[in-house]
Amino acid sequence: MRNRLRLLAVVAAISPLTACVVYEPAPVAVVQLSMQERIDRSWNAAAGAMTDQGMTITSEDRSAGRIRAVRGGTTITAQLETLPDGRIQVKFSSSGASDSGLIDGVTDSYNRRMGR
Repeated sequence: MRNRLRLLAVVAAISPLTACVVYEPAPVAVVQLSMQERIDRSWNAAAGAMTDQGMTITSEDRSAGRIRAVRGGTTITAQLETLPDGRIQVKFSSSGASDSGLIDGVTDSYNRRMGR
């Protein structure tokens, strides 16, 4: 009788484990953007970041990869460069009246628009 109870206890303890199922993860297709799409995305994010901060875009030169915007006496320039490894680098620089919070705000807005 004791052996039967032990056997029953062991079977009762093990039986829930037999119901566990592990599924293979489903493959996910990764969509790669073209170089032009990546440049457009970075360009739009940089221009949008400037307008997010209340700046007025004064010039855009896509062939040179440069956007200039002004607010008050501060001018911020965004420079887009394609690196040798295919990445796109965006640099922001400031000139004119010192509004150090403005360039930080533009950078934060850019990163937010890029999903960072």
